[in-house]
Amino acid sequence: MLRQFLLMAGLCVALSGWAQNDTTTKTGPMPGQPDTIRVGNLIIIRNGKAGSGRSGNGASDNKPNNALTRSAWVTHRHHDYKPSNVSTNWCILDLGFANYNDRTQYASGSVQQFAPGSSPGWFHLRTAKSIDVNIWFFMQKRNLIKHVVNLKYGLGLELNNYRYTENIKFLKDPTEVVMDTINLRKNKLATDYLTLPLMLNFNFTPHRKQGIGLSLGVSAGYRYSARQKVKSPETGKQKTFGDFDLYPWKLSYIGELQLGPIRLYGSYATRSLFEKGLDQVPYTFGIRFSNW
Repeated sequence: MLRQFLLMAGLCVALSGWAQNDTTTKTGPMPGQPDTIRVGNLIIIRNGKAGSGRSGNGASDNKPNNALTRSAWVTHRHHDYKPSNVSTNWCILDLGFANYNDRTQYASGSVQQFAPGSSPGWFHLRTAKSIDVNIWFFMQKRNLIKHVVNLKYGLGLELNNYRYTENIKFLKDPTEVVMDTINLRKNKLATDYLTLPLMLNFNFTPHRKQGIGLSLGVSAGYRYSARQKVKSPETGKQKTFGDFDLYPWKLSYIGELQLGPIRLYGSYATRSLFEKGLDQVPYTFGIRFSNW
């Protein structure tokens, strides 16, 4: 009787154990899948790499397997920029303003001989219409120190236009400036130079294509053309070509500032625009349209 009772009790315990479900399972790693543990309806991801994080040859696989991390990794790599040791930029355009620092002593004999009866008011400019247009055939940048310090140079044309407010006119042979009695609607002196700039470029973000940088240097320009263009109801348009005792060479201090996609430029000449008489030192500033 006791033997039958123990047999029945053991059978009940066995049936009770089979009837209870195991809610905690471990899912082994599958190819390309993370290692997980399932507790009921809850799935716990033990790591973000398949298996032990090592490839079949035992080396560590550093590339992330989940899509979100992979996307962030690829995006970060696309922000990296590897500059070349020598890069060339073709057809650069500058648009800005032209002006001068007038240091002329109008009471001196040399000035009164060059411009009889003149005063500072004779040479006032329409600043909004006195423009500077530069066309650079090319500019080249050469790496000097880890792409942070570079040599920058080029070749192009500087086209300076000075728009006067008064009715002054330039006469030739000899050069003389007089006040015209005709009211001029348009009065412009244009000087054109073939210019070679040379600068040291400091790139503070060398691994970004649109970074922050500064360039400082000098330029030498040869004047190949000069003319005065006037317009009035009485005479119509008139254009007079000549050298007007202008210096044939223009030496300038130059600079360029890069703030991301925005590039600003400026120049200040080392001496006067004119060889004699007037002491007017030209300068320019504006925006530069360039790839770097």
